[in-house]
Amino acid sequence: MAFPIDNPALAEALTERGYSNPTSVQLAVLQPEAEGRDLLVSAQTGSGKTVAFGLALASTILGANAALPATRLPLVLVIAPTRELALQVHAELTWLYEKAGGRIVSCVGGMDPRREARMLAAGCHIVVGTPGRLQDHIDRGNLSLAELEAVVLDEADEMLDLGFKDELDFILSAAPESRRTLLFSATISREIAALARTYQHNALRIDTVSRTEPHADIEYRAIVAPGHEIEAALVNLLRAQDARAIVFCATRDNVRHLHASLLARGFNAVALSGELSQAERNTALNALREGRAQVCIATDVAARGLDLPDLGLVIHADLPTNKATLLHRSGRTGRAGRKGVCVLLVSPVKRRRAEMLLGSANIEATWHTPPTPEQIRALDGERLLEHPLLTQTPDPEQQSAAAGLLERFSPEAIAAAFVRLAQAHLPEPAHVTILPLEQSRPARTAKPQPIGAVTGSGNGVWFSLPAGRKNNADPKWLIPLLCKRGGITKAEIGAIRIFDRETKFEIFAPAAESFYAAATAQATPADLLIEPSTPPSPGAPRAPRPQGPKPAGKPYGKPPREKTGPVSEQERRRKNKATKGLK
Repeated sequence: MAFPIDNPALAEALTERGYSNPTSVQLAVLQPEAEGRDLLVSAQTGSGKTVAFGLALASTILGANAALPATRLPLVLVIAPTRELALQVHAELTWLYEKAGGRIVSCVGGMDPRREARMLAAGCHIVVGTPGRLQDHIDRGNLSLAELEAVVLDEADEMLDLGFKDELDFILSAAPESRRTLLFSATISREIAALARTYQHNALRIDTVSRTEPHADIEYRAIVAPGHEIEAALVNLLRAQDARAIVFCATRDNVRHLHASLLARGFNAVALSGELSQAERNTALNALREGRAQVCIATDVAARGLDLPDLGLVIHADLPTNKATLLHRSGRTGRAGRKGVCVLLVSPVKRRRAEMLLGSANIEATWHTPPTPEQIRALDGERLLEHPLLTQTPDPEQQSAAAGLLERFSPEAIAAAFVRLAQAHLPEPAHVTILPLEQSRPARTAKPQPIGAVTGSGNGVWFSLPAGRKNNADPKWLIPLLCKRGGITKAEIGAIRIFDRETKFEIFAPAAESFYAAATAQATPADLLIEPSTPPSPGAPRAPRPQGPKPAGKPYGKPPREKTGPVSEQERRRKNKATKGLK
């Protein structure tokens, strides 16, 4: 079905960009009943919302005219939650209205405000910006909304989540009452509905989101790996998929660590987080879009609205905090009809949480183990057979060089040299412990045991180390030691029982094998030796606490006041004189 638009300038722009069939949200906003009205729209991520509201605005600011009218003050204001999304919307509207002579100005944090003020003073048709920067320009008199005909709130739910309610109230209150208000949101929550009631009039509700079916163009997978080998599983996944990817982390520190680690392994990786300047963030995104980078490590700053062409893989290195974050992260792939893959990296202790998260989003994921180095090398061999250089027709100069090589070297030697050259840039696969998928599933009847419990949970493996009460063994330093040595988390440690010269502790069964391998691999003669052990007898008495005098050191309570003799009258007068100026 073709776009139902009559304006030749917009039709030409869509044709040049390869837009032939409208998406559901684009078709909905172009229906006759939507023309000229306020719109409250919820649509799936990656469904073409930017082009949708760009076309919806045409009836208001362009009509049947071939070009936009000359104006100094803006006719449309588009508000977006993040800098990246605002700049992306600016780029989309620029090509859409280029044939119609549209002038689009962006106003976002991290960019030069004086340059933006000069561009606003020169006149424009559409302003795209973030709430804080737009309010600042209005306060300074750089941006006037007197002639505004329409306001668009893109990703309105995210703006409220980020705390921009006051800025939105300020901006919308400064706009003329007669304007159109187009509100786009992934979900229509109670807060979004309240915002719509306050600032919209007789709005048409458009809902193109399926509440029961997940994104059909995204294949969801979950990969189980030991907690301390998640990074190694990520390396092997990137090598096996060989696709342009974005990896989501929970914190900026995780982004920095993972970015540095992947660079050291030989990946073409870039980082994207809120601590980077806008110029650095733009450089990272452009490198990924243009293919100069293969992997982007990002926080959730990249989870909303960003359109990254040819992004075939989304990886959750850290699990999302909720369903909305899962869907928005995953929505960076599988956009505009293209297929994509979304992978969650899950340690055994977090498998239950991952299953609940997927269930809340009504997503069925297939569970896998990480790719092994042998599988990756086999895939490398298959991809080598499809190398584009092997199918290109050589020119005469290349044929002459090839003949010279065949005279001096055997075909096998030349082929081996080609293999080495073709695979020289590939990072080395990592070793990952393969956990049986069924054994990695936590038992549903297992209940968490308090640290230091006398008896175990019955779902763990017991270990011992030669340090007990006589060595001042205490869970306060034992737990960090076990986590560091074994690459586990505090949640994977069960009961701890301290005896006179020995300590026995329980590790959650799915993590036990990898814990023991990591703990013994790092062992040196100076370390505490960790060995498998039998569970302590439930009736075995605890080692008695040490008896005897209290150890020397700082006594409890206040120290006793030192006794002094009587103070002479002369000494009393001297002290009063010294302290007189302090009162």
